[in-house]
Amino acid sequence: MPSDPYQEFLEEREQLLQHKWLISEKAGKDVGFEAALLDWAHNHRSQWRKERNRARQGESKSGKSSA
Repeated sequence: MPSDPYQEFLEEREQLLQHKWLISEKAGKDVGFEAALLDWAHNHRSQWRKERNRARQGESKSGKSSA
């Protein structure tokens, strides 16, 4: 099942905002969106996408829908 690009964007944005909150809490200050984006893209995005795609493939095989 092809995924909706906008839905993918929203899921990734949610992960990024969570990451921003976590690293800002750790730093004791707001690190900013750009710093969070760069850190997340460099350190976490690839693994997140692999896990997300694996989960979606499992849903497709079991006949489940994410909607």
